[in-house]
Amino acid sequence: MVTLEVSGMVCAGCEKSVRQAITGKDPGAVVTVSRETGRVEAETRLSAEEAATAVAAAGFEARPAAS
Repeated sequence: MVTLEVSGMVCAGCEKSVRQAITGKDPGAVVTVSRETGRVEAETRLSAEEAATAVAAAGFEARPAAS
């Protein structure tokens, strides 16, 4: 499980873009996005850093959540 803190999500379209950023790198990922909390949880083969990089490339500020 990878958990990210993501800022800049303001609408359902943003949530979809974040989800697609991760599933674009790992099509089998199961991604849950909450713009209200700014958290993204993903069951993915990607590392937290790889997932954060993918989300950042989609135009959002992303970083692995603190443990």
